[in-house]
Amino acid sequence: MTAPQPGTPSATAILQRWQDSGAIWRVLSRRSDRVTVGLYECTGGQEVDRFTSDDPALLQFLGERLSNED
Repeated sequence: MTAPQPGTPSATAILQRWQDSGAIWRVLSRRSDRVTVGLYECTGGQEVDRFTSDDPALLQFLGERLSNED
């Protein structure tokens, strides 16, 4: 994920909004410098979207968690 365009929410903001709405996110892949996150329906069933990011703020937000269910 490159730097967001002006007016585009950060990856951290996207995840916070996703979990605030009751939906689920899960870390699908993690390296020391980037992460791939899947966005799932509220039931946790079907994946709706996914993205990969190297944003340090997102990596800090995630910490060692594997999902917002942790």
